Amino acid sequence: MSAPPPDTSTPAPGSAAQPLVQVTEFTDAACPWAWGSDPVFRLLRHGLRGQMRWRRVFGILFDEDDDPAPDPDAEARWYEGFIKDVTAHTRAPYAARLRWLTRTSWPASLAAKAAEAQGEQIAERVLRRLRETTFVLGAPADTPQAVASAVRGVPGVDPDRLLADLAHADVLSAVRADWAETRRPLPEVRDLREPGPHPGRAKEVGEERYRFALPTLLFDGPGGRFCVPGWRPLEKYLAAATAAAGESVPLATPVLAPVSADEALALWRSLTSRELELLAGTSAAPRDAVRVETGNGPLWLHPDEAATHPATRARG
Repeated sequence: MSAPPPDTSTPAPGSAAQPLVQVTEFTDAACPWAWGSDPVFRLLRHGLRGQMRWRRVFGILFDEDDDPAPDPDAEARWYEGFIKDVTAHTRAPYAARLRWLTRTSWPASLAAKAAEAQGEQIAERVLRRLRETTFVLGAPADTPQAVASAVRGVPGVDPDRLLADLAHADVLSAVRADWAETRRPLPEVRDLREPGPHPGRAKEVGEERYRFALPTLLFDGPGGRFCVPGWRPLEKYLAAATAAAGESVPLATPVLAPVSADEALALWRSLTSRELELLAGTSAAPRDAVRVETGNGPLWLHPDEAATHPATRARG
């Protein structure tokens, strides 16, 4: 797997080849706040497409050198309660029972990073499947074998290539770089003092070591750098994107008009109730959608997605 040649061109800011704003998302497939932020982030990427370049940094929420839990079941029950507390704010689905706490974030992060080589749409679908193993199935994809099972049948993905790339030295190096980048938080989030259930203050992860809270978005553009950490409303992200675009070539902020429920299902293939409301402006299920029950409302799947999704495979 070789890196693409460097881009030596200098297209005009805001052109199709040079989006106005670079967005960096610090995330992890097993983070409940990141899972709950998916509806807003989907809307941002869709509504401002062509004006932003979106880059994901996988922060490794569960590291391999973390001490094992003395009582794994008690640890899973504690984290299950934490997820439910988070969803009181995000309204995201959660698994009826979390079968175990994610043992390591590395396999899912490597798979999500490797999927990027197959294109943006494939990467989106793979990461979504990986999130759903924790928050819909309650069985985190925290081994290469579990990752392979989770992504089996994702439309368009080449599973053999994905598993080969997952083990490639370049992908490992890229995720190690993500790990390090996440542990260089900006000074303003290290000392952040704001109200809210998840204001996004940097987390202590060892003696004199911090990392960005997950999720955190950085917006970089002609107007400067703007950081939006933690759990925030859509307006905060739009304001940061507009400020980063600057005054000389302002960001065109279209009215983020909802698509229909059927169009949303065709576009994203997997929708929570919150996503239906935000993206399609409705609580009514799309036609032909396959309903998957969770501990906190339904997940709606496109029929093609349901044909291979681990939640419907398990049900079958």
